[in-house]
Amino acid sequence: MFEIGTDEAGHVRISGRLDAAKAPRAQTFLDRQDGPCVINLGGLEYISSAGLGVLLRTHKRLMANGEGIRLVGVGPHLRDIFSYSGFDRLFDIETAADG
Repeated sequence: MFEIGTDEAGHVRISGRLDAAKAPRAQTFLDRQDGPCVINLGGLEYISSAGLGVLLRTHKRLMANGEGIRLVGVGPHLRDIFSYSGFDRLFDIETAADG
């Protein structure tokens, strides 16, 4: 199952599995986001390279306007994926334990 939406604080929430099959839906949703974008990944169980590509394209688009993506609620498994891929140097990442 995959879900993407906006919470009451205006932050994007992504949950489930963000893989190649769900990447186009996620990209379409994120293409509508402007300004600094906070994405809560607390419910995300898995992210594929296609999902990482969605985040990267969104980040690059927002950076062109001096903004970017901040990822919050990132669990240990996803934190490892971002670290191994080098994405931890691109994004502002707040792990679930950081509060």
